Amino acid sequence: MSSTNQSSVTEFLLLGLSSQPQQQQLLFLLFLIMYLATVLGNLLIILAISTDSRLHTPMYFFLSNLSFVDLCFSSTTVPKVLANHILGSQIISFSGCLTQMYFLFMFVDMENFLLAVMAYDRFVAICHPLHYTTKMTYKVCVMMVAGSWVTANLNVLLHTLLIAQLSFCGDNIIPHFFCDVTPLLKLSCSDTHINELLILTEGAVIMVTPFVCILTSYIHITSAVLRVSSPRGGWKAFSTCGSHLAVVCLFYGTIIAMYFNPSSSHSPEKDRAATVLYTVVTPMLNAFIYSLRNRDLKGALQKLVHRSTFSVQ
Repeated sequence: MSSTNQSSVTEFLLLGLSSQPQQQQLLFLLFLIMYLATVLGNLLIILAISTDSRLHTPMYFFLSNLSFVDLCFSSTTVPKVLANHILGSQIISFSGCLTQMYFLFMFVDMENFLLAVMAYDRFVAICHPLHYTTKMTYKVCVMMVAGSWVTANLNVLLHTLLIAQLSFCGDNIIPHFFCDVTPLLKLSCSDTHINELLILTEGAVIMVTPFVCILTSYIHITSAVLRVSSPRGGWKAFSTCGSHLAVVCLFYGTIIAMYFNPSSSHSPEKDRAATVLYTVVTPMLNAFIYSLRNRDLKGALQKLVHRSTFSVQ
């Protein structure tokens, strides 16, 4: 971002999660363990799906994309936190800050869209099983994922370009462990009403529309399950949605708490706790939720681990 952008601030200071040395050591260890678990868990899911021909179905195609997004999502923030701790530096450049924010929210949007696409996939599978193979073709699945990537990039590009035009001429301290939009807007000495309006309108539409699609899908799924004469059959159909529902609740709960409250209700402590949940904990838990609750995926993972162990020996 050029100096003609009225910006005298060329770098920001990330305060992290704690100023206490002992707490910093503990948090570094926790972040490292959670990040390694996130990388390992999501990579195993991607490898298991790609190597097991039985999992080459729309549901697992979307799941592998979700695992990839979770892996990238966590990688936009956690490595920087770990590197800052090792190097003893809390500095991030202005361009680096915008870049981190761009990719972070692009992956947030992608997770949002993929959860909606996965809900639609379950809706078609349960409510229209006879038409599933004709409606959920490989071409349709690829188009839905590609459309999600394009929409996510365009949405985040708009917000990033608007923030790049703001002036930052004084305080450069961000009370977070990464560059988040809320503290950045507070630091600006420009008029940020357009940015805030876009977050509450266009940004809300991007988040709310997929959420409404998910709710609608599950209303139809629940109605279809309740019409099944056999309770066991109905429960078996609905149980395939359990992992997805758990991930949806975890993801949207933290996002709503973080970004769709009045700015006056925000506090650094609450914001940090919420951001840790959706940037570090959620991508890690998603892998465990899906792998522990899905019998086919557990079988594929066991085969993958067994094959890897056998080849090493």
